[in-house]
Amino acid sequence: MRPEILFKLFSPQTILSGIGPRTRLLTEKITGPHVVNLLWLLPINIVSRTLFEKLVLVPKGEIATLKVKVLAHKAAYNRRQPYTVDCMVYDEPLRLIFFNGKKDYLLKMLPVDEVRFVSGRLEFFRGRYQITHPDYIVSEDARETVCGIEPVYPLTSNLSNKVLRRYISQALRLAPNLPEWLNQDTLTGHKWKSWKDALVEAHNPKAETQLSPNSTARSRLAYDELLANQLALGLIRNRQKKHLGKVIKPYNKLRNLAINILPYDLTSGQIAVIREIDNDLASEDKMLRLLQGDVGSGKTIVAFLTLISTVEAGFQGAFMAPTEILARQHFEFLKPIASEIGISVDIITGKDTKSRRALILEKLETGATNLLIGTHALFQNEVKFKNLGYAVIDEQHKFGVNQRLALGDKGAGTNILIMTATPIPRTLTMIGYGDLDISYLTSKLPGRIPIKTKAISSERIGEVIEGISRAIKKGARAYWICPLIEDNEENALVATEERFQHLESIFAGRVGWVHGRMKSSEKDAIMNEFRLGDKDILVSTTVVEVGVDVPDATIMVIEHAERFGLSQLHQLRGRVGRGKSPSTCLLLYHPPLNETARLRIQTIRDSDDGFAIAEQDLKLRGSGELLGTRQSGLPEMRIANLDIHYDLLTKAQKDAEDILSLDPLLKTKRGAALRTLLYLFERDTAVQYLNSG
Repeated sequence: MRPEILFKLFSPQTILSGIGPRTRLLTEKITGPHVVNLLWLLPINIVSRTLFEKLVLVPKGEIATLKVKVLAHKAAYNRRQPYTVDCMVYDEPLRLIFFNGKKDYLLKMLPVDEVRFVSGRLEFFRGRYQITHPDYIVSEDARETVCGIEPVYPLTSNLSNKVLRRYISQALRLAPNLPEWLNQDTLTGHKWKSWKDALVEAHNPKAETQLSPNSTARSRLAYDELLANQLALGLIRNRQKKHLGKVIKPYNKLRNLAINILPYDLTSGQIAVIREIDNDLASEDKMLRLLQGDVGSGKTIVAFLTLISTVEAGFQGAFMAPTEILARQHFEFLKPIASEIGISVDIITGKDTKSRRALILEKLETGATNLLIGTHALFQNEVKFKNLGYAVIDEQHKFGVNQRLALGDKGAGTNILIMTATPIPRTLTMIGYGDLDISYLTSKLPGRIPIKTKAISSERIGEVIEGISRAIKKGARAYWICPLIEDNEENALVATEERFQHLESIFAGRVGWVHGRMKSSEKDAIMNEFRLGDKDILVSTTVVEVGVDVPDATIMVIEHAERFGLSQLHQLRGRVGRGKSPSTCLLLYHPPLNETARLRIQTIRDSDDGFAIAEQDLKLRGSGELLGTRQSGLPEMRIANLDIHYDLLTKAQKDAEDILSLDPLLKTKRGAALRTLLYLFERDTAVQYLNSG
């Protein structure tokens, strides 16, 4: 379905001269699988390869391009000696140095008595000018390929800038002149060139100012990417809204019974968000809402109370959690409440026996099960509801957009609520969740005791362990978080395995150890032992970051705290402070701290506002890192820099709204060009929605 004009750009990189199966692995490591991915890899620096007529004019240690006449070759006597080629630059001697140089190859490249242009870093060594391993050796006919400004690209091992530049140059030659998708006012206002011209200029900077994200060429390309993103989100939203949602008018009898069972009153924030969700559910429009709830704000209660109303209105509800242990935790919380108010609730996971699974699926399809809780198993085709009206997806950043759409497709017009306990900065919300309405839950549940946060040097680790020992004797339990799974000689970070063995030698039989490489069953069993009190200390990686509820755990130790992101530290801290006893979070840092690490530690120590912490995290780490694997539900930006291009993002959002209001199916001439833009930035799903109507 991709337009033919883009076929070559989305061909494998092996169609380029010089890229074979082995080289492809190197280029894909830093770009991606297609030719177009090479185009998105922009230069990070420039090198001037100015042609100098005299050696004395070259600044010391600088790169220079020189016209040389080859005089003589001298082969090495042994492996430790270099192969040398003596040359003349006008009337000055120059020696070219090659370690492990191959005679036949060098004689062919540098024939005696002929003129060549060489380029490399000029050095003065033992009274003689020399260049070791010149970057370029070309004939007079090819001098234009060397002289001038050379772009420098990010590299990986075994891939030189010279070779990568050659591949990118080929990719540029394959880039077509695409139909213009921007209007003339936008082009004129920003002094932007066409997409192809901007791309060529970005890859051929003539000055350092052209490396700036705000240069005219790069800002044009960044805007294209942001517009593609906002247009795709708008199309997805329109597609979802196109189908009428199931109208669920809230009946509050069962909900009120459930509220009376809860051990605490609802906060004003919870009541306000429930009202927003009720209004959405009662509307004919399909609900697509993101609920951002800070740690301890009670978003799960909001979800369950609105699910209860859904069941009371005659529909089924679904609640999807990112891990089995969280799904079971939610099930154990809701089961007694559901039983008391007369609602049938069940759970489905990937570990159910065949017979139990068959029974669950039968009850679900007949409508005997009102509410189903589960993991990603809910996505599977065999899971069929009789009348699904409302689906809740917990911890959205663990899933991608296609997965949330798949759950919504379980029933025509299914209303969807997406929740996250990881507050998302406004900029990233626009990028990843522009297809959703957003609710915020900031106030903490009543009774949550503030967590005391301390920063302690790792040099005092003995005191920390002694303090934990005293607390355990009084019935406390502790998390101990490390950033690595196993020992690594090349990395100074303390591994969970090493810390587990150390603590186990002190608290024999009372220490559990979990990490991401364990089987789910092993991980869940150890976490359950910790929850039940069979283990006093849980050594772990960040797998406990979200949702695990152990009220008796009152100590959180985060080792190498300076290596974690702020939002992650906030989430980890939120694993304690869930009971009635005071809790403490100890940030163990390894001195000395750089300025960024110091600010990170200070911020988490001084604040417990997840939304403020998320914004500070964006400032300290930048959007590039936050858009990586830690926030897997968010799209990665290839060119746009959200720390710099926020104004372009807001403009792209407004332009996308205007475009879709006038041409919702992108049927006009400009609409066709915009479809090409969507494919160019691999927003294929959005175009498929258009084509499917």
